[in-house]
Amino acid sequence: MTDKKKSSRELALDILLEILEKGDFSHTLLNKTLKMQNTLTKQDRSFITRLVEGTLERLLTLDYILNSYSKVRVEKMKPFIRNLLRMSLYQLKYMDQVPDSAVCNEAVKMAEKRGFKSLSGFVNGVLRNIARDSRGDILPGEEKDREEYLSILYSTPKWMIEKWLKEYDYETVKKMLTAQFEEKKHTTIRVNLAKNTAGELADRLREDSIEVKEGSYLDCALKIQGFESLDSIKAFKEGRFTVQDESSMLIGLIAGIKEKDYIIDVCGAPGGKALHGAELLKGTGMLETRDVTDYKVSLIQENIERMGFHNIRTVKWDARIKDEDSISKADIVIADLPCSGLGVIGKKPDIKYNMTLEKQGELVKLQREILSVVSSYVKEGGTLIYSTCTVNRDENLGNVEWFMENHPFCLQSLEDYLPQKLSGETKEKGYLQLVPGIHDTDGFFMARLKRNIGSKAGYSGKRFHE
Repeated sequence: MTDKKKSSRELALDILLEILEKGDFSHTLLNKTLKMQNTLTKQDRSFITRLVEGTLERLLTLDYILNSYSKVRVEKMKPFIRNLLRMSLYQLKYMDQVPDSAVCNEAVKMAEKRGFKSLSGFVNGVLRNIARDSRGDILPGEEKDREEYLSILYSTPKWMIEKWLKEYDYETVKKMLTAQFEEKKHTTIRVNLAKNTAGELADRLREDSIEVKEGSYLDCALKIQGFESLDSIKAFKEGRFTVQDESSMLIGLIAGIKEKDYIIDVCGAPGGKALHGAELLKGTGMLETRDVTDYKVSLIQENIERMGFHNIRTVKWDARIKDEDSISKADIVIADLPCSGLGVIGKKPDIKYNMTLEKQGELVKLQREILSVVSSYVKEGGTLIYSTCTVNRDENLGNVEWFMENHPFCLQSLEDYLPQKLSGETKEKGYLQLVPGIHDTDGFFMARLKRNIGSKAGYSGKRFHE
């Protein structure tokens, strides 16, 4: 994908082939490709990003429509052809500024250029039939089959729809699904208050022609847009801010971090929560942030060096393996654990196609395994923060309930830690589920748990909150 003669559409198609046929991750591959293609204009970069992300977001919808017009089902097509059709249909249906004729002509040219001249007529016929068809939407009706309707309209696997409808009401599910398609113009950042105030950083970014507005809930959060890349922003390279969603920033607040605390962050990459924790320690104490691979640890270390904190260290460690030297040592343990990631499908749309009910069940087991290990690091009376970036109950509240039945911990109210304008009737109980479309954040779950005074290793209790 380094051929500079490739058009924007060809680059987008190559990215889609890597993601959908070879299982590469959308956000990393897209960023890597755009970084390599340093001769692309800002307009080209925006077009490629929109085309790749949009095709991924609407994949099931696109396939449903294509199967309605093609005698050959999408799954039976050659990989190049099916992804060419998907990408072209996205332009026809969702990119009004692109003429239909240009979409069809470019698709035919690409098919011929890549050795599929014999199928160029098929490509042309399918796309032109769709373009000139006046039947309008051919999607399933809402009243006939609500699950099928939501699945196709919002391009989300039916099993997810069925699961969420058991956990949320119908309107909430629709809002959650709609939110993943909202135009993502801004990037949320957390201000490094050790180096500048939010106002100072905002002024500096505006001087560089970057658009800035306040965060939705927190004073340390800003939303920015109108920049080429993070590496092009001098304030970023100087460590004056880091990219982090506001939902993730809340972890540092509900932890109730005090000066001189000793904190262990057990699954820390890329380091956002750990860096926030180090900042809240105000140069005191120590935060040890861990992850399982050299690569993940290097990501954290890179961010530590950029942000300039000295009361934080990295360790390569598998969270499933008990560290005997850490038992009962930590004032706070932050356990933001591997999860299905279904709270961030608006940013990483391919997640929803790669996750299965079976994989999600395995993740629940992994989360419980890790919690059982890392909870032993918490001192008596200390705090365990459990969080995930998903909206599934069994990974979230279900795990908290299981954990308290088997370990000497109880929930503590979040009322004193969270901003008043952040709604959630469960804050007093000690946990909060953030839902896209309801809250202006990623989908995210957080719980604050206290280790009971005088608890023993074999304790099993069912106290739900305190």
